[in-house]
Amino acid sequence: MEIVVNKENERIDKYLSDNTSYSRELVTKMLKEGYILVNEKVVKASYKTKLNDNVLISDDYEIHQDIAPKEMKLNIVYEDDDIMVIDKPSGLVVHPGNGHYDNTLVNGLMYYTHNLSDVGGSERVGIVHRLDKDTSGLMLVCKTNKAHEILAQDFKEKKVYREYYALLCGRFPSDTAHIDAPIGRSKTNFNKMEVRAGGKSARTNLKVLKRYQNYTLVSLVLETGRTHQIRVHMAYIGYPVFNDPVYGKGEATEFGQFLHSKVIRFTHPITHKKMEFESNLPPYFQEYLDKLDHNE
Repeated sequence: MEIVVNKENERIDKYLSDNTSYSRELVTKMLKEGYILVNEKVVKASYKTKLNDNVLISDDYEIHQDIAPKEMKLNIVYEDDDIMVIDKPSGLVVHPGNGHYDNTLVNGLMYYTHNLSDVGGSERVGIVHRLDKDTSGLMLVCKTNKAHEILAQDFKEKKVYREYYALLCGRFPSDTAHIDAPIGRSKTNFNKMEVRAGGKSARTNLKVLKRYQNYTLVSLVLETGRTHQIRVHMAYIGYPVFNDPVYGKGEATEFGQFLHSKVIRFTHPITHKKMEFESNLPPYFQEYLDKLDHNE
């Protein structure tokens, strides 16, 4: 849906709720998640309209109100009264959204416990940060709002260390690299992100762990946490994550991208204890590396 604004100096969330069938609350969510662009940019709900502003609203945003608990096997690495550390498998969606409502990590968490933070809303209980559907590995879950608010601020202030392992297509020439390239939602496909002017600042640090004939195993440390950041940055520099169904080269298997949240290090929001966890690569990922080692 495309709208040309005909009223000046009004909050964009109010303007759109008055001129579409969407509620103001839903408009705010869609703005925050980048499903509404104003003049091809993501704006806050408080943005004041200008005459002839061009508003583009994604037509594939779906609404789901009833999120049901669902029994599932959760790999809980650590748990106390305030937080959990989950080792997420590839293929599991973190929270309900477009096309995924009844088989997400949130559904599993709701079945496991009633003690989950609700700072992020009913569709994201416990979720203080996320991993892509086909990205495996460690992520934090909050059981109390106080823990959630503190950790959210820690993420914002870059106090949470996150290290990923990825298998890239091609032999990366340098031993290290720093990618500093802004990321925004694609102008042509709302399901994709891209490096572009006007995007949000995004910085990724890369270190080569091992080179193969046609691949490179790397460690990646995030300085920012943009949607699809690693996958977009790797594709941008010409070495996409292997088997990435969206940003990769050619077809991908059901496993999805070879990207794993390997290490997470943070200060406990309540006890202030320094905490660090490390996760093994999933079997499919490790077996593929073993095959590459054998062939070479």
